[in-house]
Amino acid sequence: MVVNWFKHAALSFLLGAFMGLTSWQFLSAEEKPAELGIYEHLDETLPDGLTFTDENYNIVDLKKEINKPTVIALVYYECPGICSPLLEGVAEVITRAKLDLGTEYQVFTISFDWNEKTKLAKDKKTNYARLVKGKDVENGWRWFTGDSANVNNLLNSLGFKVKKEGEEFIHPASLIVLSPQAKITRYLHGTYFLPFDLKMAVIEASAGK
Repeated sequence: MVVNWFKHAALSFLLGAFMGLTSWQFLSAEEKPAELGIYEHLDETLPDGLTFTDENYNIVDLKKEINKPTVIALVYYECPGICSPLLEGVAEVITRAKLDLGTEYQVFTISFDWNEKTKLAKDKKTNYARLVKGKDVENGWRWFTGDSANVNNLLNSLGFKVKKEGEEFIHPASLIVLSPQAKITRYLHGTYFLPFDLKMAVIEASAGK
């Protein structure tokens, strides 16, 4: 009797584990754990038709605005966490790098919160532009917002996965460097960036490497 009880218990455990596994496999996309982090898409090209609005209320095709090495910083403007250190790091490396912002390269800051609007982007640019010394931030550092469809298409094309929890997002911190042909050439991870690393990334992007 004891042996039979153990056999029955073991069988029940295995059956339960199997049912749990198979039921997870058939969960809907909404029920499965969300992807989070950065999945590098090196050598892939930004798609056409990504429509965003810059801080001056110009509606543009993002890819068509990339005519020189371009550094993309993905944030959301009302982030209470790592976005502020990231943008401070961007302002610092723009100042310190021996590169001509607006001529040799440009920076795009793009909000992945589609509820954020142009006025907020403009205000954020004003705040962070004060941290940059001796560079053409007016023309070289642009700030964008977009709707949910364009934001999600951009995030997917760059391999940048975020997760919304309540009113906030969980997200990685990185700069993504594109060539003048809008090909992804480098990811610079973290919130602090060395001027040498940025310069090399821009040089490589210029050559499409």
